[in-house]
Amino acid sequence: MTGSDVPPSFRLAYVPGVTPAKWVRIWQERLPGVPLTLVAVTDTEAAGVLRDGGADAGFVRLPVDRTTFSAIPLYTETTVVVIPKDHLVAAVDEVSAEDLADDIVLHPLDDTLDWETLPGRPANERPATTADAIELVAAGVGVLVVPQSLARLHHRRDLTYRPLTDAPRSRVALSWPEDATTDLVEDFIGIVRGRTVNSTRGRTTAPAEPKPSKRAPAGGARRKPAAGKTTGKTAGKSPRGGAGGAKGGKGAKSGKPRRRS
Repeated sequence: MTGSDVPPSFRLAYVPGVTPAKWVRIWQERLPGVPLTLVAVTDTEAAGVLRDGGADAGFVRLPVDRTTFSAIPLYTETTVVVIPKDHLVAAVDEVSAEDLADDIVLHPLDDTLDWETLPGRPANERPATTADAIELVAAGVGVLVVPQSLARLHHRRDLTYRPLTDAPRSRVALSWPEDATTDLVEDFIGIVRGRTVNSTRGRTTAPAEPKPSKRAPAGGARRKPAAGKTTGKTAGKSPRGGAGGAKGGKGAKSGKPRRRS
């Protein structure tokens, strides 16, 4: 099979916490003949997968190397602190960094937040992953600050979370290698930007519906004569028959004919 015979496909990478289902559904509706494959990657793997061609585009967290990748920022996540349900701050609606001053704040190696100064007290060791840090929070070792999507991803019944007001935030973007902006990448950009299928900026367009014909259908019924008008076959006839008026009508002579002398 040659390269031109290979059917088109699209590979979409996504980092933990991102839910691409909405965009995938729209893709399947608009391009049913082009399969879309999801590629789950960690935040640290994302750039390498895109750079090496393991995916055509991906949902990643900023920042990215703008000398290599194009990126469209999509949304900013709320930052939360994950705590045991019996923690003191579980009783309030939101938390500040000062409220965590006496807590051990875990800092996993795959942390996605750009900290200048981490709140609270540091742990003796950094957990390898966010999942490992969640287990430590459940064991009562400390608390964890993460984007809200990761708190939801690692949800446990014995844990809860509260918004942290004065913490850095994570921004999610659609990214792809700048020198590999293919037609399929353009199609996906259009979907993410919310363009309609008939958008002039999109590559794919829906077929135009045929306009209804103005010609009358063949063999159609003839037009009915207007009210009060007669057709050529009945013109000049009275309702009771007889051309020029009925027998004995107005203008006809009555009585016996005269005898000629």
